[in-house]
Amino acid sequence: MKAMREAYGEALVELGESNKRVVALDADLSSSTKTNLFAKRFPSRFFNAGIAEQDMLGTAAGLAAAGKIPFASTFAIFATGRAWEQLRNAICYAKLNVKVVATHAGLSVGKDGATHQALEDLAVTRVIPNLRVLAPCDATETSAMVYAMADYEGPVYARLPRIASPVLLDECKFEFGKWRLMRNGSDLTIVACGLMVNEALKAADGLARKAGASVRVLNASSIKPLDSRALKKAAAETGAFVTAEEHSVLGGLGSAVSEFVSSESPCVVKRVGVNDSFGESGEPAELFRKYGLNAQAITRAGLKALKQRD
Repeated sequence: MKAMREAYGEALVELGESNKRVVALDADLSSSTKTNLFAKRFPSRFFNAGIAEQDMLGTAAGLAAAGKIPFASTFAIFATGRAWEQLRNAICYAKLNVKVVATHAGLSVGKDGATHQALEDLAVTRVIPNLRVLAPCDATETSAMVYAMADYEGPVYARLPRIASPVLLDECKFEFGKWRLMRNGSDLTIVACGLMVNEALKAADGLARKAGASVRVLNASSIKPLDSRALKKAAAETGAFVTAEEHSVLGGLGSAVSEFVSSESPCVVKRVGVNDSFGESGEPAELFRKYGLNAQAITRAGLKALKQRD
């Protein structure tokens, strides 16, 4: 078990050792986003903007224009809510080389409640031109993603959860627009991102037991761009999808898959996520049960997809 934000902080320090152009910014939340590790190692390359996310992203844009590679971090609700205009106009319109790594995304924020649980961030970032959007499945992929983000010339948004989660990958080479096949199957494809990848693997086992189904599981850590080849292949070979995300069912991964499939390879798609509502305060596991973000919910959706496909 390891939190992805911890892996981010550690990888950022390693990256900073090898690349002097890397700088970090935060909005007075560095102990939570784990950019405090970078601040301790490279104090002259760390900038605390205070509780002023708009200023942080504007400053990051200026640093990028001056040739730096800024990694700007805060909670997802603030990075994409409070500072959306700066992300769109100051960074993405100019295609500046800014990396926004937002932590504390989704229901797993827990007791901080609805005001801090970003369930819309994939939707509002996915529509911005020039912006690549990512959601890693574990700490290993997060580390690899940090290096890929630094190598890519252009704006990137990555969302990370608050809680520790199982480490699913022993090693990882991250590529934009490429999804990892976590498990092969021929009857149904589950496309999941973030914490829901682990739940998808559990659901694949449940569907095998309940329905004798052979279930493919794809780790869709690259939300934008999608892996069009993997989607076309899965549509042709399995004929049905379930998507799973710690996000609203509106506008996120499920919407992206549905949009692509409907135009390229029409087939059944069932979406698992938060059903057009705000969250609430509670323990992450309790919230996941209440809002249907678990293996049981994915299994139920899978059974419906298999029935509808047939």
